[in-house]
Amino acid sequence: MQINLTVVLKSKPESRATLKALLLDLVQNSTKEEACVQYDLHQSGEDPTIFIFHEVWKNEAGLKLHNEQSHLISFFENSKVLLQEAPIVYRTDKLA
Repeated sequence: MQINLTVVLKSKPESRATLKALLLDLVQNSTKEEACVQYDLHQSGEDPTIFIFHEVWKNEAGLKLHNEQSHLISFFENSKVLLQEAPIVYRTDKLA
């Protein structure tokens, strides 16, 4: 069963460009993973410090493997000082 995630990240205003670069690198690495079906990154047009991921993973095992990847672990270590608040993760069921 596919796993759908929406992840919302808010950067500190002065860290927006640095965080964006890290996020784009994360997209490049994550989309290479076998279990990755979709990994879209968006930036709010109203508040450019807000970034949103829409992710789809083939299954729970694929998501678990993603969460263990060095590029994701490194991202979270390096982004702590750039974020205004902790990321918000929504696990959703697609309705239509």
